[in-house]
Amino acid sequence: MSRNLQDYRQSYEKSELLESSISNNPFILFEQWFNETEVEGGSGEVNAMTISTIGLDGFPKARVVLLKSYSKDGFVFYTNFNSEKGKSIANNPHVCLSFFWPSTERQVIVKGLVEKVDEETATKYYHSRPRGSQLGAWASPQSSEIASREVLEENLAEVENKYEGKEIPKPEHWGGYIVKPLSIEFWQGRQNRLHDRITFNLEDAEWNSKRLAP
Repeated sequence: MSRNLQDYRQSYEKSELLESSISNNPFILFEQWFNETEVEGGSGEVNAMTISTIGLDGFPKARVVLLKSYSKDGFVFYTNFNSEKGKSIANNPHVCLSFFWPSTERQVIVKGLVEKVDEETATKYYHSRPRGSQLGAWASPQSSEIASREVLEENLAEVENKYEGKEIPKPEHWGGYIVKPLSIEFWQGRQNRLHDRITFNLEDAEWNSKRLAP
């Protein structure tokens, strides 16, 4: 099976990224881009991001997760600590985040170190989730091999019965991570593949920017 995709082309013409029009704080620019993409409304879950980790087998692996908060300290997401990504992070805290927003023809790439958020923050977020999602955190042995879909359904029924009419406690194996960036690259699509790329690097607690060739 093969398919020729050479004629798949798009001309990027919506915006530009110039040093004269941006802040020297990458988080301010990220928030601006995030808000503009949200208003544009064409990127589905604007908080969807790809996180890449180095697995225990030495291979990089990327998967999409949801950004749940961000601040000058970093980018926060939640997951099962026993999952493949959780084990990879425990072994190697160097990760990369990637946001792709086709509606605004933009990408943001974050390289940084990841650590767990505090238990109080994780618990507060856990209890803000829909009840079904809270139950799902107990029902799924994330990344483990299971015999069939029925296993998940049986696990879910068991925890539904266990916590019927009760508050569902946050599992110890579930919580949040914060990615503390060392570099943040902003990519704006431009005509003729001469895209704008500006990267911010954290050096001695200060952000310094430079332009990269596309």
